Amino acid sequence: MTEVHSARQFQNDPLASMRLPEFRFLMGGRFLFIMALRMMATLVGWWLYELTNDPLAMGLVGLAEAVPAISLALYSGHVIDLSDKRKLLLRGVFLYLSCASILLLLSYSYQHGSTKVMVVSGIYSVIFFTGIIRSFTGPSFSAILAQVVPRPLLANATTWSQGTWLTASVTGHAMAGFLIAAFYTTGTLVVICSLIVLGWLMLLKLLPKPPAAQAGQQKTWESVQEGLRFVIRTKEVLGALTLDLFAVLFGGAVAMVPVFAKDILKVGPIGFGWLNAAADIGAICVVLLLTLFPMKKAQGKKLFFAVGGFGLCIIVFAISETFWISFVALLLSGILDGVSVVVRGTILQLKTPDEMRGRVMSVNSMFINSSNEIGQFESGVAAKLMGLVPSVVFGGCMTILIVTTTWFKAPSLRKMEY
Repeated sequence: MTEVHSARQFQNDPLASMRLPEFRFLMGGRFLFIMALRMMATLVGWWLYELTNDPLAMGLVGLAEAVPAISLALYSGHVIDLSDKRKLLLRGVFLYLSCASILLLLSYSYQHGSTKVMVVSGIYSVIFFTGIIRSFTGPSFSAILAQVVPRPLLANATTWSQGTWLTASVTGHAMAGFLIAAFYTTGTLVVICSLIVLGWLMLLKLLPKPPAAQAGQQKTWESVQEGLRFVIRTKEVLGALTLDLFAVLFGGAVAMVPVFAKDILKVGPIGFGWLNAAADIGAICVVLLLTLFPMKKAQGKKLFFAVGGFGLCIIVFAISETFWISFVALLLSGILDGVSVVVRGTILQLKTPDEMRGRVMSVNSMFINSSNEIGQFESGVAAKLMGLVPSVVFGGCMTILIVTTTWFKAPSLRKMEY
């Protein structure tokens, strides 16, 4: 009951959640883990383009991860709701470490005679397995949040969680570029494995997180259907997820950053790392600002304006041939995306019952995987068919069109406040 008392005492304190030791362990472990994964994603994109010199190869990475992640998303939500979330999370992080270790072995073997075909095939295989692991690990991080902090602090904890994720992303993206330049692929993978180990040790300090009392009373398919029905019935949740899905699906230019960096802007690994980190730098800045000064009203309208502005920034990035303009465009896109992330994450946490968190967060994960990884595949295919710059301009225009359409089709989301 001490934590509940603290929640009431510090409810208006921006640092309220961070005063809870277990929440700090969760955020510390998540920071190290996400930073390692973002470094891995940056490294794999650069590595594959170096090996193949083909934008489509990077698009196929997104597909390789998204297919298993999306296919297992609904089932994983059922499993999460029935499981001790701490054990599930620790198991998932350990399996990610195994995948990173295999990439390290592939890098070492390439230096000692393995063929490009063998290495590229190995990379795709590893990414496929990370998609399976991600379908359980990603939603577990979100679902465990409500068991670590009391409900009065949930909105504050959600903002801190998003800020932690984004800070880890920007750090991972930026560091990967520097590490690739300094230590090449093998050395960078050693750092990635080390960070995952440290994150696992932080998460080990969490207390057991058994399933809610109401969980486990339904068969698998009935449980999955209940989670889907909840998302469909809760119009604000469905609208926010749908808007994010299609906007990022068409507007995700980050997948093509290695090509822009190398072929258009003519920068090396360091410049590539900063471009890859630009959107996350903007996002973390705005999330920190929103942590100290939360949005008080008209969150729905702000969500629409943020996603529409995101599409406009993608168009500017596409047509730019100057490094600093490209960097600023991605920076602003991250600021606007950060607003979207905070609004969407807060809606999910506040609207979801404890016994359904695994299933709802898995549906959210399925939408995110669809928009990011399938969007990465769409970007690669579009670049191959339309050309690099026209494909990204097209994606930005489609994002703006989707926002305009949703504005009129989803009035409840437009009027939403919390």
